[in-house]
Amino acid sequence: MRQTRGLAATLTRVTEPFIRPYRTTDRDDVADICVRTAAAGGDATGIYSDDLLMPEVYALPYLEHSPDLAWVVEHEGRATGYILGVADTAAFADWWAREWTPGFVTRHPAPGPSTGADPGYTEAQLLRDGADPQRMVRGLRHGELTTHPAHLHIDLLPVLQRRGLGSRLIDTLRTALADRGVPGVHLGYAAENTAARAFYDRYGFEELPSSTPTSPLLGITTR
Repeated sequence: MRQTRGLAATLTRVTEPFIRPYRTTDRDDVADICVRTAAAGGDATGIYSDDLLMPEVYALPYLEHSPDLAWVVEHEGRATGYILGVADTAAFADWWAREWTPGFVTRHPAPGPSTGADPGYTEAQLLRDGADPQRMVRGLRHGELTTHPAHLHIDLLPVLQRRGLGSRLIDTLRTALADRGVPGVHLGYAAENTAARAFYDRYGFEELPSSTPTSPLLGITTR
């Protein structure tokens, strides 16, 4: 009986979710997580004509540009959550315009066939944002590119939520940014995602001067 209990405890420890650096083999999982959390935290699968559209704007460019600032939560052998960041938003926007936009526009020249869904964030808007990386810079004023030059995206599948993993992911990224001398990091989120806002408030994020009710913008120092 004692050996059986010991084996059960060992198996439980092995299957506990854990944070590790991103690997290129996680790319498809990251794209899947992005889609399944893209509807204000809910599943956006099938909402747009191509399920890769949302990842191609809000996840995959980050993996291409800054894979060393990406971490995943591994659970039962696959990534089920992530945090993605860039240390310098302005430099990232320049890279995006040069390296990502041309291919994105070629792959997605116009909205695809209607899926029958009616998202508040339309496919046309999504395509516009994918081809306009300077939107990330225009949204920052009042010196925020100096005080909070980095930005992040964080998503966890429901199975991992409310387990402290979101805080640990942000801790991990903030430490890495601080080690690089980056003073602060910011993020945006869908205004209707009140659960996300409650989490960010608990963590310690504060509204930046450029934040608006429809386009909230939060920031925090790295130390």
